[in-house]
Amino acid sequence: MTTDKTDNPKKITPFSFMGSIFAAWFGVQTKANRERDFEQGKFHYFVIGGITFAILFVLFIVGIVKVVMHFAAVP
Repeated sequence: MTTDKTDNPKKITPFSFMGSIFAAWFGVQTKANRERDFEQGKFHYFVIGGITFAILFVLFIVGIVKVVMHFAAVP
């Protein structure tokens, strides 16, 4: 008896979820991961994750700019 990959589809873990959001944000998502996300992922998780990632990204950029402006002695 042989097992096929379609019998045991790979589940979405929190790490793979974050990886999918990160990869999709930058446009480098693989076809296999995208198909897994559409088949097993829940839409609202990805929407909430994407919005959270966008907010964290903006806060990170603002923080970097503040640090650079501080060391450049710009008021």
